[in-house]
Amino acid sequence: MLNHFLTRASRVSSLTKYNVLPAFNFSRSVSSIPLATVEAEEISGARPAEVLNLVHGKWVGSSNWNTIVDPLNGEPFIKVAEVDETGVQPFVESLSSCPKHGLHNPFKAPERYLMYGDISAKAAQMLSLPKVSEFFAKLIQRVSPKSYQQAFAEVYVTQKFLENFCGDQVRFLARSFAVPGNHLGQQSHGFRWPYGPVAIITPFNFPLEIPVLQLMGALYMGNKPVLKVDSKVSIVMEQMLRLLHSCGLPVEDVDFINCDGKTMNKLLLEANPRMTLFTGSSRVAEKLAVDLKGRVKLEDAGFDWKILGPDVHQEDYTAWVCDQDAYACSGQKCSAQSLLFMHENWSKTSLISKLKELAERRKLSDLTIGPVLTFTTESLLEHTKNLLEIPGAKLLFGGQPLEDHSIPHVYGAIKPTAVYVPIEEIVKDKNYELVTKEIFGPFQVITDYKGSQLPIVLEVLEKMHAHLTAAVVSNDPLFLQEVIGKSVNGTTYAGLRARTTGAPQNHWFGPAGDPRGAGIGTPEAIKLVWSCHREIIYDYGPVSKDWEIPPST
Repeated sequence: MLNHFLTRASRVSSLTKYNVLPAFNFSRSVSSIPLATVEAEEISGARPAEVLNLVHGKWVGSSNWNTIVDPLNGEPFIKVAEVDETGVQPFVESLSSCPKHGLHNPFKAPERYLMYGDISAKAAQMLSLPKVSEFFAKLIQRVSPKSYQQAFAEVYVTQKFLENFCGDQVRFLARSFAVPGNHLGQQSHGFRWPYGPVAIITPFNFPLEIPVLQLMGALYMGNKPVLKVDSKVSIVMEQMLRLLHSCGLPVEDVDFINCDGKTMNKLLLEANPRMTLFTGSSRVAEKLAVDLKGRVKLEDAGFDWKILGPDVHQEDYTAWVCDQDAYACSGQKCSAQSLLFMHENWSKTSLISKLKELAERRKLSDLTIGPVLTFTTESLLEHTKNLLEIPGAKLLFGGQPLEDHSIPHVYGAIKPTAVYVPIEEIVKDKNYELVTKEIFGPFQVITDYKGSQLPIVLEVLEKMHAHLTAAVVSNDPLFLQEVIGKSVNGTTYAGLRARTTGAPQNHWFGPAGDPRGAGIGTPEAIKLVWSCHREIIYDYGPVSKDWEIPPST
Protein backbone atom coordinates (compact mmCIF):
# COMPACT_ATOMS: atom_id res chain seq x y z
CA MET A 1 0.00 0.00 0.00
CA LEU A 2 2.91 2.32 0.70
CA ASN A 3 4.55 1.72 -2.67
CA HIS A 4 2.70 4.69 -4.13
CA PHE A 5 4.56 6.95 -1.73
CA LEU A 6 7.97 5.33 -1.99
CA THR A 7 9.33 7.25 -4.93
CA ARG A 8 12.41 9.35 -4.74
CA ALA A 9 12.39 13.08 -4.73
CA SER A 10 14.25 15.09 -7.29
CA ARG A 11 16.67 17.81 -6.30
CA VAL A 12 16.99 21.02 -8.21
CA SER A 13 20.52 22.25 -7.60
CA SER A 14 20.18 25.86 -8.68
CA LEU A 15 17.49 27.54 -6.62
CA THR A 16 17.03 31.24 -6.26
CA LYS A 17 15.34 33.05 -3.43
CA TYR A 18 11.93 32.68 -5.08
CA ASN A 19 12.26 29.22 -6.59
CA VAL A 20 9.85 26.66 -5.22
CA LEU A 21 9.51 22.91 -5.43
CA PRO A 22 6.20 21.12 -4.94
CA ALA A 23 6.51 18.81 -1.95
CA PHE A 24 5.72 15.78 -4.12
CA ASN A 25 7.88 16.58 -7.12
CA PHE A 26 9.20 12.99 -7.35
CA SER A 27 11.01 12.19 -10.55
CA ARG A 28 14.47 10.69 -10.19
CA SER A 29 16.40 8.46 -7.84
CA VAL A 30 18.98 10.14 -5.66
CA SER A 31 19.20 7.60 -2.84
CA SER A 32 18.99 3.85 -2.36
CA ILE A 33 16.10 4.65 0.00
CA PRO A 34 12.89 5.46 -1.88
CA LEU A 35 11.81 9.00 -0.82
CA ALA A 36 15.22 10.35 0.25
CA THR A 37 16.97 13.08 -1.72
CA VAL A 38 20.47 12.23 -0.48
CA GLU A 39 22.70 9.20 -0.01
CA ALA A 40 24.11 9.55 3.50
CA GLU A 41 27.48 7.93 2.86
CA GLU A 42 28.08 9.75 -0.44
CA ILE A 43 27.67 13.34 0.78
CA SER A 44 31.00 15.10 0.17
CA GLY A 45 32.62 18.18 -1.22
CA ALA A 46 32.33 16.65 -4.67
CA ARG A 47 28.69 15.67 -4.09
CA PRO A 48 27.31 18.20 -1.61
CA ALA A 49 23.81 17.80 -0.29
CA GLU A 50 21.30 20.64 -0.27
CA VAL A 51 18.75 21.46 2.41
CA LEU A 52 15.62 23.47 1.59
CA ASN A 53 12.92 25.27 3.54
CA LEU A 54 9.22 24.39 3.60
CA VAL A 55 6.54 27.08 3.72
CA HIS A 56 2.93 27.21 2.47
CA GLY A 57 3.33 23.55 1.48
CA LYS A 58 6.23 24.25 -0.91
CA TRP A 59 9.92 23.39 -0.68
CA VAL A 60 11.79 26.64 -1.29
CA GLY A 61 15.38 27.68 -1.70
CA SER A 62 17.14 30.90 -0.79
CA SER A 63 19.63 33.34 -2.22
CA ASN A 64 21.74 32.70 0.89
CA TRP A 65 23.42 29.30 1.10
CA ASN A 66 25.23 28.41 4.30
CA THR A 67 27.97 25.85 3.76
CA ILE A 68 28.30 23.22 6.50
CA VAL A 69 31.66 21.51 6.91
CA ASP A 70 32.09 17.83 7.63
CA PRO A 71 32.76 17.67 11.40
CA LEU A 72 35.29 14.88 10.87
CA ASN A 73 37.47 16.37 8.12
CA GLY A 74 36.44 20.00 7.57
CA GLU A 75 35.35 19.44 3.96
CA PRO A 76 32.37 21.59 2.85
CA PHE A 77 29.69 18.96 2.27
CA ILE A 78 26.20 20.39 2.85
CA LYS A 79 24.63 23.57 1.49
CA VAL A 80 21.74 24.89 3.54
CA ALA A 81 19.29 27.38 2.04
CA GLU A 82 19.16 29.82 4.94
CA VAL A 83 16.49 32.49 5.20
CA ASP A 84 17.72 35.91 6.30
CA GLU A 85 15.76 38.64 8.08
CA THR A 86 14.38 39.98 4.80
CA GLY A 87 12.88 36.61 3.93
CA VAL A 88 10.77 35.77 6.97
CA GLN A 89 7.50 37.24 5.69
CA PRO A 90 6.19 34.04 4.02
CA PHE A 91 6.75 32.17 7.27
CA VAL A 92 5.05 34.94 9.25
CA GLU A 93 2.07 34.80 6.90
CA SER A 94 1.86 31.02 7.00
CA LEU A 95 1.99 30.84 10.79
CA SER A 96 -0.44 33.73 11.17
CA SER A 97 -2.94 31.95 8.94
CA CYS A 98 -3.59 29.44 11.72
CA PRO A 99 -6.30 30.60 14.16
CA LYS A 100 -5.85 30.42 17.92
CA HIS A 101 -8.27 27.50 18.07
CA GLY A 102 -5.88 25.44 15.94
CA LEU A 103 -6.18 23.22 12.90
CA HIS A 104 -8.32 20.82 14.89
CA ASN A 105 -9.79 20.55 18.37
CA PRO A 106 -12.52 18.45 20.01
CA PHE A 107 -15.20 20.58 18.32
CA LYS A 108 -13.47 21.17 14.98
CA ALA A 109 -12.27 18.64 12.38
CA PRO A 110 -12.00 15.75 14.88
CA GLU A 111 -11.25 13.39 12.00
CA ARG A 112 -7.74 14.86 11.99
CA TYR A 113 -7.03 13.07 15.28
CA LEU A 114 -7.62 9.82 13.41
CA MET A 115 -5.56 11.05 10.45
CA TYR A 116 -2.55 11.61 12.69
CA GLY A 117 -2.98 8.14 14.19
CA ASP A 118 -2.73 6.77 10.65
CA ILE A 119 0.29 8.95 9.81
CA SER A 120 2.06 7.72 12.94
CA ALA A 121 1.34 4.09 12.04
CA LYS A 122 2.74 4.50 8.53
CA ALA A 123 5.82 6.44 9.69
CA ALA A 124 6.53 3.87 12.43
CA GLN A 125 6.30 1.09 9.88
CA MET A 126 8.70 2.93 7.57
CA LEU A 127 11.29 3.48 10.32
CA SER A 128 11.06 -0.21 11.23
CA LEU A 129 12.42 -1.13 7.79
CA PRO A 130 16.17 -1.88 8.08
CA LYS A 131 17.09 0.20 5.02
CA VAL A 132 15.23 3.24 6.33
CA SER A 133 16.48 3.02 9.91
CA GLU A 134 20.04 2.52 8.67
CA PHE A 135 19.71 5.51 6.34
CA PHE A 136 18.74 7.82 9.20
CA ALA A 137 21.32 6.37 11.60
CA LYS A 138 24.11 6.97 9.09
CA LEU A 139 22.82 10.42 8.19
CA ILE A 140 22.85 11.32 11.89
CA GLN A 141 26.43 10.09 12.12
CA ARG A 142 27.50 12.31 9.24
CA VAL A 143 26.34 15.55 10.87
CA SER A 144 26.46 14.79 14.63
CA PRO A 145 29.18 12.15 14.90
CA LYS A 146 28.39 9.44 17.43
CA SER A 147 28.75 5.67 17.45
CA TYR A 148 26.41 3.71 15.21
CA GLN A 149 24.76 2.22 18.30
CA GLN A 150 24.00 5.68 19.68
CA ALA A 151 22.72 6.95 16.32
CA PHE A 152 20.56 3.88 15.79
CA ALA A 153 19.13 4.20 19.31
CA GLU A 154 17.87 7.64 18.33
CA VAL A 155 16.06 6.19 15.33
CA TYR A 156 14.70 3.32 17.43
CA VAL A 157 13.25 5.62 20.09
CA THR A 158 11.63 7.75 17.39
CA GLN A 159 10.09 4.68 15.77
CA LYS A 160 8.74 3.38 19.10
CA PHE A 161 7.30 6.81 19.90
CA LEU A 162 5.39 6.78 16.61
CA GLU A 163 4.15 3.27 17.36
CA ASN A 164 2.83 4.54 20.69
CA PHE A 165 0.53 7.03 18.93
CA CYS A 166 -1.03 4.85 16.26
CA GLY A 167 -4.74 4.24 15.87
CA ASP A 168 -6.91 5.91 18.49
CA GLN A 169 -4.02 7.00 20.71
CA VAL A 170 -3.91 10.53 19.25
CA ARG A 171 -7.54 11.26 20.05
CA PHE A 172 -7.06 9.77 23.51
CA LEU A 173 -4.64 12.68 24.12
CA ALA A 174 -7.67 14.99 23.84
CA ARG A 175 -9.77 13.00 26.29
CA SER A 176 -12.17 15.29 28.21
CA PHE A 177 -13.91 14.97 31.57
CA ALA A 178 -17.26 16.09 32.95
CA VAL A 179 -18.45 17.12 36.41
CA PRO A 180 -22.13 17.31 37.45
CA GLY A 181 -23.42 20.83 37.92
CA ASN A 182 -25.51 22.56 40.61
CA HIS A 183 -28.88 21.96 38.98
CA LEU A 184 -30.57 20.01 36.20
CA GLY A 185 -29.12 20.76 32.78
CA GLN A 186 -25.76 22.03 34.08
CA GLN A 187 -22.48 20.18 33.53
CA SER A 188 -18.89 21.38 33.31
CA HIS A 189 -16.57 19.76 30.77
CA GLY A 190 -12.79 20.07 30.66
CA PHE A 191 -11.04 19.86 27.29
CA ARG A 192 -7.44 19.92 26.07
CA TRP A 193 -7.21 22.82 23.62
CA PRO A 194 -4.49 23.64 21.08
CA TYR A 195 -2.58 26.92 21.03
CA GLY A 196 -2.84 27.26 17.25
CA PRO A 197 0.31 28.82 15.75
CA VAL A 198 3.41 27.51 17.58
CA ALA A 199 7.18 27.32 17.09
CA ILE A 200 9.73 24.59 17.80
CA ILE A 201 13.47 25.21 18.12
CA THR A 202 15.75 22.20 18.58
CA PRO A 203 19.53 21.67 18.91
CA PHE A 204 22.18 19.68 17.07
CA ASN A 205 22.80 16.77 19.39
CA PHE A 206 19.67 14.70 18.62
CA PRO A 207 18.85 15.68 15.02
CA LEU A 208 15.94 13.23 14.68
CA GLU A 209 14.53 12.28 18.07
CA ILE A 210 13.95 15.68 19.67
CA PRO A 211 12.39 17.45 16.65
CA VAL A 212 10.20 14.49 15.64
CA LEU A 213 8.83 13.87 19.14
CA GLN A 214 8.07 17.55 19.76
CA LEU A 215 6.78 18.16 16.23
CA MET A 216 4.37 15.24 16.31
CA GLY A 217 3.17 16.17 19.79
CA ALA A 218 2.36 19.67 18.55
CA LEU A 219 0.52 18.29 15.53
CA TYR A 220 -1.41 15.68 17.51
CA MET A 221 -2.97 18.39 19.67
CA GLY A 222 -4.08 20.51 16.68
CA ASN A 223 -1.32 23.12 16.42
CA LYS A 224 0.44 24.45 13.30
CA PRO A 225 4.20 24.56 14.00
CA VAL A 226 7.12 26.25 12.37
CA LEU A 227 10.20 24.12 13.02
CA LYS A 228 13.79 25.31 13.21
CA VAL A 229 16.58 22.78 13.70
CA ASP A 230 20.26 23.73 14.09
CA SER A 231 21.49 24.20 10.52
CA LYS A 232 24.49 21.92 11.14
CA VAL A 233 22.12 18.95 11.34
CA SER A 234 18.87 20.13 9.74
CA ILE A 235 19.33 17.81 6.78
CA VAL A 236 18.15 14.94 8.99
CA MET A 237 14.82 16.56 9.74
CA GLU A 238 14.39 17.75 6.17
CA GLN A 239 14.59 14.12 5.08
CA MET A 240 12.23 13.03 7.85
CA LEU A 241 9.64 15.60 6.80
CA ARG A 242 9.73 14.16 3.30
CA LEU A 243 9.11 10.72 4.81
CA LEU A 244 6.20 12.08 6.85
CA HIS A 245 4.71 13.67 3.73
CA SER A 246 4.88 10.28 2.03
CA CYS A 247 2.98 8.86 5.01
CA GLY A 248 0.13 11.35 4.63
CA LEU A 249 1.23 14.44 6.56
CA PRO A 250 -0.48 17.42 4.88
CA VAL A 251 2.27 19.58 3.42
CA GLU A 252 0.68 22.78 4.75
CA ASP A 253 0.56 21.58 8.37
CA VAL A 254 4.26 22.24 9.11
CA ASP A 255 6.67 24.97 8.05
CA PHE A 256 10.41 24.25 8.18
CA ILE A 257 12.95 27.07 8.29
CA ASN A 258 16.73 27.19 8.15
CA CYS A 259 18.12 30.42 9.57
CA ASP A 260 20.37 31.89 12.22
CA GLY A 261 19.22 32.81 15.71
CA LYS A 262 18.74 36.48 14.94
CA THR A 263 16.45 35.74 12.01
CA MET A 264 14.44 33.24 14.04
CA ASN A 265 14.04 35.81 16.78
CA LYS A 266 12.63 38.26 14.23
CA LEU A 267 10.24 35.63 12.92
CA LEU A 268 8.98 34.87 16.42
CA LEU A 269 8.45 38.54 17.27
CA GLU A 270 6.56 39.23 14.04
CA ALA A 271 4.51 36.02 13.84
CA ASN A 272 3.79 36.03 17.58
CA PRO A 273 3.21 32.28 18.03
CA ARG A 274 0.99 31.38 20.95
CA MET A 275 3.66 29.04 22.35
CA THR A 276 7.31 28.31 21.57
CA LEU A 277 9.15 25.15 22.58
CA PHE A 278 12.89 25.64 22.95
CA THR A 279 15.46 22.93 23.60
CA GLY A 280 19.00 24.21 24.01
CA SER A 281 21.21 26.49 26.06
CA SER A 282 20.02 28.25 29.21
CA ARG A 283 21.25 31.60 27.93
CA VAL A 284 19.08 31.53 24.81
CA ALA A 285 16.17 30.07 26.76
CA GLU A 286 16.13 32.99 29.19
CA LYS A 287 16.32 35.52 26.34
CA LEU A 288 13.37 33.89 24.57
CA ALA A 289 11.35 33.85 27.77
CA VAL A 290 11.71 37.64 27.99
CA ASP A 291 11.23 38.36 24.28
CA LEU A 292 8.12 36.18 24.05
CA LYS A 293 6.63 37.42 27.33
CA GLY A 294 6.73 34.01 28.95
CA ARG A 295 4.88 32.12 26.22
CA VAL A 296 7.54 29.41 26.19
CA LYS A 297 8.24 25.88 27.30
CA LEU A 298 11.90 25.11 27.93
CA GLU A 299 14.07 22.05 28.07
CA ASP A 300 17.26 23.97 28.56
CA ALA A 301 20.79 22.89 29.34
CA GLY A 302 21.32 20.39 32.10
CA PHE A 303 24.25 20.16 34.50
CA ASP A 304 23.43 16.66 35.67
CA TRP A 305 24.67 14.90 38.76
CA LYS A 306 25.07 11.36 40.01
CA ILE A 307 25.47 10.28 43.63
CA LEU A 308 26.97 6.91 44.53
CA GLY A 309 25.50 5.90 47.88
CA PRO A 310 27.09 4.06 50.80
CA ASP A 311 26.28 0.54 49.56
CA VAL A 312 28.84 -0.74 47.07
CA HIS A 313 27.52 -3.19 44.49
CA GLN A 314 28.45 -4.31 40.99
CA GLU A 315 31.61 -2.25 40.60
CA ASP A 316 32.16 -3.15 36.94
CA TYR A 317 28.56 -2.37 36.00
CA THR A 318 28.58 0.94 37.87
CA ALA A 319 31.83 1.97 36.18
CA TRP A 320 30.39 1.11 32.75
CA VAL A 321 27.23 3.14 33.34
CA CYS A 322 29.29 6.10 34.57
CA ASP A 323 31.43 5.92 31.42
CA GLN A 324 28.36 5.79 29.19
CA ASP A 325 26.67 8.65 31.03
CA ALA A 326 29.70 10.92 30.84
CA TYR A 327 31.23 10.10 27.46
CA ALA A 328 28.72 8.49 25.05
CA CYS A 329 28.02 10.88 22.16
CA SER A 330 31.23 12.59 23.30
CA GLY A 331 29.30 13.93 26.30
CA GLN A 332 27.01 15.97 24.05
CA LYS A 333 23.76 15.07 25.75
CA CYS A 334 21.70 17.43 27.88
CA SER A 335 21.51 14.49 30.30
CA ALA A 336 25.23 13.72 30.38
CA GLN A 337 26.84 13.04 33.75
CA SER A 338 28.57 16.30 34.68
CA LEU A 339 29.33 15.83 38.38
CA LEU A 340 29.90 12.51 40.15
CA PHE A 341 29.69 12.32 43.97
CA MET A 342 31.31 9.15 45.35
CA HIS A 343 30.61 7.98 48.88
CA GLU A 344 33.84 7.25 50.75
CA ASN A 345 33.06 3.52 50.49
CA TRP A 346 33.30 3.84 46.70
CA SER A 347 36.54 5.82 47.02
CA LYS A 348 38.14 2.70 48.50
CA THR A 349 37.31 0.62 45.41
CA SER A 350 38.99 0.54 42.01
CA LEU A 351 36.13 2.51 40.42
CA ILE A 352 38.30 5.41 39.21
CA SER A 353 40.89 3.13 37.61
CA LYS A 354 38.11 1.22 35.88
CA LEU A 355 36.58 4.47 34.67
CA LYS A 356 39.97 5.43 33.27
CA GLU A 357 40.30 2.10 31.44
CA LEU A 358 36.83 2.43 29.93
CA ALA A 359 37.43 6.03 28.85
CA GLU A 360 40.74 5.16 27.23
CA ARG A 361 39.22 2.45 25.04
CA ARG A 362 37.06 5.05 23.27
CA LYS A 363 38.39 5.91 19.84
CA LEU A 364 37.64 8.17 16.91
CA SER A 365 37.58 5.32 14.40
CA ASP A 366 34.23 4.04 15.71
CA LEU A 367 33.02 7.46 16.92
CA THR A 368 32.82 6.38 20.56
CA ILE A 369 34.69 9.66 20.95
CA GLY A 370 34.44 12.43 18.41
CA PRO A 371 34.20 16.15 17.67
CA VAL A 372 32.63 18.56 20.14
CA LEU A 373 30.43 20.91 18.11
CA THR A 374 29.99 23.77 20.61
CA PHE A 375 33.45 24.11 22.20
CA THR A 376 36.91 24.34 20.70
CA THR A 377 39.78 22.19 21.89
CA GLU A 378 41.44 25.27 23.37
CA SER A 379 38.39 26.25 25.41
CA LEU A 380 37.99 22.71 26.76
CA LEU A 381 41.63 22.56 27.82
CA GLU A 382 41.41 26.05 29.32
CA HIS A 383 38.47 24.95 31.46
CA THR A 384 40.48 21.93 32.61
CA LYS A 385 43.40 24.18 33.54
CA ASN A 386 41.15 26.54 35.52
CA LEU A 387 39.69 23.67 37.53
CA LEU A 388 43.14 22.32 38.33
CA GLU A 389 44.02 25.63 39.99
CA ILE A 390 41.45 24.91 42.74
CA PRO A 391 43.27 23.69 45.89
CA GLY A 392 43.29 19.90 46.04
CA ALA A 393 42.12 19.43 42.45
CA LYS A 394 43.85 16.87 40.27
CA LEU A 395 43.55 15.40 36.79
CA LEU A 396 42.25 11.84 36.97
CA PHE A 397 42.56 11.09 33.25
CA GLY A 398 42.33 12.77 29.85
CA GLY A 399 43.00 16.47 29.61
CA GLN A 400 44.76 16.12 26.27
CA PRO A 401 43.78 16.76 22.64
CA LEU A 402 42.85 13.84 20.42
CA GLU A 403 45.70 12.77 18.13
CA ASP A 404 45.90 11.90 14.44
CA HIS A 405 42.64 13.44 13.31
CA SER A 406 41.35 15.96 10.79
CA ILE A 407 38.56 17.49 12.90
CA PRO A 408 38.33 21.19 11.96
CA HIS A 409 39.65 23.76 14.45
CA VAL A 410 36.21 25.30 14.93
CA TYR A 411 35.24 22.16 16.84
CA GLY A 412 36.72 20.52 19.92
CA ALA A 413 38.68 17.28 19.99
CA ILE A 414 39.82 16.07 23.40
CA LYS A 415 40.20 12.73 25.13
CA PRO A 416 37.53 11.81 27.70
CA THR A 417 38.44 13.85 30.75
CA ALA A 418 37.78 13.76 34.48
CA VAL A 419 38.98 16.25 37.10
CA TYR A 420 38.79 15.61 40.83
CA VAL A 421 37.77 18.57 43.02
CA PRO A 422 37.35 18.21 46.81
CA ILE A 423 33.76 18.59 48.02
CA GLU A 424 34.86 21.27 50.49
CA GLU A 425 36.11 23.39 47.60
CA ILE A 426 33.10 22.84 45.34
CA VAL A 427 30.70 24.34 47.85
CA LYS A 428 32.70 27.59 48.14
CA ASP A 429 31.13 30.49 46.29
CA LYS A 430 34.37 31.40 44.54
CA ASN A 431 34.61 27.92 42.99
CA TYR A 432 31.00 26.89 42.57
CA GLU A 433 30.25 28.64 39.27
CA LEU A 434 33.41 27.24 37.66
CA VAL A 435 32.82 23.69 38.86
CA THR A 436 29.18 23.66 37.76
CA LYS A 437 29.76 25.27 34.37
CA GLU A 438 28.14 23.04 31.77
CA ILE A 439 30.70 21.70 29.34
CA PHE A 440 28.87 20.07 26.45
CA GLY A 441 31.62 17.57 25.77
CA PRO A 442 33.49 14.51 27.13
CA PHE A 443 34.17 16.10 30.50
CA GLN A 444 33.14 15.52 34.11
CA VAL A 445 34.05 16.59 37.61
CA ILE A 446 34.41 13.87 40.24
CA THR A 447 34.43 14.31 44.01
CA ASP A 448 33.96 12.18 47.11
CA TYR A 449 32.19 12.66 50.42
CA LYS A 450 31.98 11.08 53.84
CA GLY A 451 28.68 9.88 55.25
CA SER A 452 28.59 12.90 57.54
CA GLN A 453 29.03 15.21 54.50
CA LEU A 454 25.78 14.29 52.76
CA PRO A 455 24.26 17.65 53.85
CA ILE A 456 27.10 19.39 51.95
CA VAL A 457 26.30 17.33 48.84
CA LEU A 458 22.64 18.30 49.14
CA GLU A 459 23.66 21.94 49.55
CA VAL A 460 25.57 21.73 46.26
CA LEU A 461 22.44 20.36 44.58
CA GLU A 462 20.21 23.04 46.07
CA LYS A 463 22.37 25.80 44.56
CA MET A 464 22.09 24.45 41.00
CA HIS A 465 19.78 26.26 38.58
CA ALA A 466 19.28 23.44 36.04
CA HIS A 467 17.28 20.40 37.13
CA LEU A 468 17.01 18.00 34.21
CA THR A 469 18.37 14.53 35.03
CA ALA A 470 20.02 12.92 38.03
CA ALA A 471 20.96 9.50 39.35
CA VAL A 472 21.12 8.11 42.87
CA VAL A 473 23.02 4.83 42.71
CA SER A 474 21.98 2.94 45.81
CA ASN A 475 19.63 0.20 46.93
CA ASP A 476 19.50 1.66 50.45
CA PRO A 477 15.88 2.86 50.79
CA LEU A 478 16.65 5.34 53.57
CA PHE A 479 19.49 6.90 51.56
CA LEU A 480 17.27 7.11 48.46
CA GLN A 481 14.50 8.68 50.52
CA GLU A 482 16.86 11.32 51.91
CA VAL A 483 18.36 12.34 48.56
CA ILE A 484 15.19 12.17 46.45
CA GLY A 485 13.22 14.05 49.10
CA LYS A 486 15.76 16.91 49.08
CA SER A 487 16.31 17.31 45.32
CA VAL A 488 14.15 18.32 42.35
CA ASN A 489 15.53 16.98 39.06
CA GLY A 490 12.66 16.21 36.69
CA THR A 491 14.03 12.88 35.45
CA THR A 492 15.72 11.10 38.33
CA TYR A 493 16.90 7.50 38.18
CA ALA A 494 17.23 5.67 41.51
CA GLY A 495 18.65 2.28 42.45
CA LEU A 496 21.60 0.08 41.61
CA ARG A 497 21.16 0.57 37.86
CA ALA A 498 20.52 4.33 37.99
CA ARG A 499 21.90 6.46 35.15
CA THR A 500 21.62 10.07 34.05
CA THR A 501 21.28 9.50 30.29
CA GLY A 502 18.68 7.70 28.28
CA ALA A 503 15.54 9.41 27.04
CA PRO A 504 13.34 6.57 25.82
CA GLN A 505 9.78 6.99 24.67
CA ASN A 506 8.29 5.17 27.66
CA HIS A 507 8.80 7.74 30.41
CA TRP A 508 8.77 11.48 30.98
CA PHE A 509 11.98 13.29 30.11
CA GLY A 510 12.24 16.93 31.15
CA PRO A 511 13.25 19.31 33.94
CA ALA A 512 11.39 20.11 37.14
CA GLY A 513 11.29 23.09 39.45
CA ASP A 514 10.37 25.60 36.70
CA PRO A 515 6.82 26.33 35.53
CA ARG A 516 8.24 26.78 32.03
CA GLY A 517 9.73 23.27 32.01
CA ALA A 518 8.94 21.11 28.97
CA GLY A 519 8.66 17.36 28.81
CA ILE A 520 8.96 15.06 25.82
CA GLY A 521 7.72 11.70 24.66
CA THR A 522 4.78 10.72 26.86
CA PRO A 523 1.07 11.57 26.78
CA GLU A 524 1.54 13.71 29.90
CA ALA A 525 4.38 15.63 28.25
CA ILE A 526 2.43 16.21 25.04
CA LYS A 527 -0.65 17.46 26.87
CA LEU A 528 1.41 19.72 29.14
CA VAL A 529 3.53 21.28 26.39
CA TRP A 530 1.19 21.37 23.40
CA SER A 531 -2.24 22.06 24.82
CA CYS A 532 -3.98 24.14 27.45
CA HIS A 533 -7.10 23.54 29.52
CA ARG A 534 -10.46 24.83 28.35
CA GLU A 535 -13.57 24.50 30.49
CA ILE A 536 -17.02 24.56 28.86
CA ILE A 537 -20.01 24.74 31.17
CA TYR A 538 -23.26 23.57 29.65
CA ASP A 539 -26.37 25.03 31.29
CA TYR A 540 -29.41 24.02 29.26
CA GLY A 541 -32.04 24.45 31.92
CA PRO A 542 -34.94 24.10 32.31
CA VAL A 543 -35.77 27.21 34.28
CA SER A 544 -38.41 26.49 36.95
CA LYS A 545 -41.95 27.54 35.98
CA ASP A 546 -42.36 29.48 39.22
CA TRP A 547 -39.04 31.35 38.85
CA GLU A 548 -39.25 35.09 39.52
CA ILE A 549 -36.71 37.86 39.17
CA PRO A 550 -34.89 38.03 42.55
CA PRO A 551 -33.77 41.19 44.33
CA SER A 552 -30.61 42.86 43.04
CA THR A 553 -27.36 41.73 44.66
